[in-house]
Amino acid sequence: MLVMVSRLLSSKLDISELLTTIMRLASRVVGAERASLYLLDEKAQELYFDVALGLPEEVQKMRFKLGEGIAGTCAKEGRSIIIADAANDPRHSKKADSKSGFITRSLLTCPMIIKGKVIGVVQAVNRIEGTFEEVDKNNFEAFASQAAIAIENSRLFSSVKEEKRKMEIVFKRVKEGAILTDLNGEIILINSAAKTYLEHDKYKFTNVSGAFQAFEIKPGIDKVSSCDDAACRFELFRAKPKKFYMDGSAIKLFKEDKEGNQVAEGKLWILTDVTAQRLEELMARSFLSLISHKFKTPLASINGFAQLLKDETARTQLPDLVKKSSETIHAQGQKLNGLVESLLNFVTIDDLGAAELEKIEFDASEFLSEVAEVAKLWHKDPVQVTIKVVATEPVMVKADRKLLATAIKAMVDNAVKFNPAKDKLVILSAQARDGYALISVGDNGPGIPGEELENIFHKFYQVESSFTGQVEGWGLGLALVKKIAEAHNGKVFARSQLQKGSAFTIALPA
Repeated sequence: MLVMVSRLLSSKLDISELLTTIMRLASRVVGAERASLYLLDEKAQELYFDVALGLPEEVQKMRFKLGEGIAGTCAKEGRSIIIADAANDPRHSKKADSKSGFITRSLLTCPMIIKGKVIGVVQAVNRIEGTFEEVDKNNFEAFASQAAIAIENSRLFSSVKEEKRKMEIVFKRVKEGAILTDLNGEIILINSAAKTYLEHDKYKFTNVSGAFQAFEIKPGIDKVSSCDDAACRFELFRAKPKKFYMDGSAIKLFKEDKEGNQVAEGKLWILTDVTAQRLEELMARSFLSLISHKFKTPLASINGFAQLLKDETARTQLPDLVKKSSETIHAQGQKLNGLVESLLNFVTIDDLGAAELEKIEFDASEFLSEVAEVAKLWHKDPVQVTIKVVATEPVMVKADRKLLATAIKAMVDNAVKFNPAKDKLVILSAQARDGYALISVGDNGPGIPGEELENIFHKFYQVESSFTGQVEGWGLGLALVKKIAEAHNGKVFARSQLQKGSAFTIALPA
């Protein structure tokens, strides 16, 4: 009987079907007239009928607190109880009998226990022949143990099934394309957005390696698939039938092994349509390039004649108003020329491809020492600006020296311009870590609020003037640094503490 019960219970995963099966088997195991099954409501600490075969509705709604009646006592104490004469036993609660009209003569009640915790009670009512004996109790406990395991498995299955259902709803409804794969790239799930973006109906791909047939992918699919980082970024572009740009991320998914170690089990590929953004950037870049070039010629004339006027007023006796006006025109012309130059530099570098870089190998520590000497000439007041180099060992990088110097200059300029302190300190440093050469520029400025750390690398962005004492400029310095880092397949990031200072770091592949 117990072997048959075990097979039956292990074959049921639907909780309601399982509980009904337990109820029907319970009475047969010990030859009882009927059986009851109570589950424990952990929050309320009460027993309730989940399935009550043949009981009136008012009885089915009844609840018993822990310690109330035989079932409540069994659940509270976690041990089996045999009652030979229920009518004369004070522990037996008569309220179920009074509402159902059923007469309880004898009871065998066993707790259902999983991992030392009571999850419910199963009860055999009225032995058909004789009274419940110790052997019945042993058999019923074995049955209760099997029932508890089956209920726990069913609950776990239902929980997993529900979580899977929720995940699939989210997965399918998100606006971004999403593909779930195993480590070999075989597709487990793909949502409707990804199917549309990648023309799944046309190409019928089953592996992510065939998903991007209509697109140019940077870096290549092999490089993205073999990427060791927790998240690997890539870009997709399709020229026809219309220009289509997507940003992609391949995110590794991990599980814990028996020793508690994180083991990769698959990847989640996220695809975001950035076509409108990219086209807007192309238009903006063309516009910036146009105006910066158009400004160059008239500015050259304005600055040339402004210099002549300034020199002439310095040599001759002219009214103070004329002298002051000529000096102002000259100074503002130079300032405007600097802004146009920085805009032109940004547009030039923005259009620069990795193949156009003039890369050479050099020691970053020595390079920073050279940059520091030049930087001291940019900021001529040595009392106010102190520039130091901290490099304990050689750090070799392969990069375009001129572009890297431009990036360092932009970071040093920021460190000085946005620092209201009387004595400004700028520290240049280089170190090798985790396969990257890290080149940093630190300062003793006011720091940057945490929520601004991502925004400061965007074009034309500056932290509000009430915080930084806003200075003139386009807000292109750090955007330029980011472009230069990315052109070298590197990245840039910032760390900051308010009232203590900031550090900006370019990470280049060593």
